[in-house]
Amino acid sequence: MNTLKNRVAFVTGSTSGIGLGIALELAREGADIAVNGLGDAATIDGVLSQITAVGVRAHYFDANMRDGKSTQAGVYAAITQFGGLHILVNNAGIQHVASVPEFADEKWDDVIAINLSSSFHTIKAALPAMQSQGYGRIINIASVHGLVASANKAAYVAAKHGLIGLTKVVALENAAKNITCNAICPGWVLTPLVQAQIDARAKAQGISVADAEKGLLSEKEPSLRFTTPAQIGQTVVFLCSDAAANMTGATLAHDGGWTAQ
Repeated sequence: MNTLKNRVAFVTGSTSGIGLGIALELAREGADIAVNGLGDAATIDGVLSQITAVGVRAHYFDANMRDGKSTQAGVYAAITQFGGLHILVNNAGIQHVASVPEFADEKWDDVIAINLSSSFHTIKAALPAMQSQGYGRIINIASVHGLVASANKAAYVAAKHGLIGLTKVVALENAAKNITCNAICPGWVLTPLVQAQIDARAKAQGISVADAEKGLLSEKEPSLRFTTPAQIGQTVVFLCSDAAANMTGATLAHDGGWTAQ
């Protein structure tokens, strides 16, 4: 416990799902958390309460992830508020499913902006502070779709492949500066949004939720088990630990064997 005491972490998309799981695991290790993401005031207050209950500081920083200047301003605000930034986790993301001819232009732009360009902007804003303090840990939450493709997910697959490329460039540029940059590639993670997909599948097919869950997993994930947000968070904690101090530019599949096939 408290392996990250006196560290500050900015986690994008941390008001729910994977991002919240990451924020909580970092907080349990003593890191103060800059929270970012969507939600009404009650939702955000609830997230901040969960994090501060662990005994760390937490503040919410709004940023429009579609806009580079707004995204960078959110990071700058966190650095000012906390007096530094040590860990950056790029987790914010959206999805849209359609074949290429039917893929709306604005949906492409949104997915690329939020899933890829926002990470460039947060990293650009965070690096000067990390370089000046001689320490930084950047973790990009990519996806199995940064390694393999699925039909009807052109923008998502393109963005996640791009995010892995960005990870490698940032790693190389900062390899001698005690700043690491790595990517985690989850498969199916059981979040409220995925649970809603399972429930809808069960209803549409007239089957139990358990059977719908098994059917979803069996299509791609040999383990037939979901990864949890907490497990992704624990992997992030590992990448911030001394054990991973010389790991940089790495891509870690957390996918139950999906990409091993």
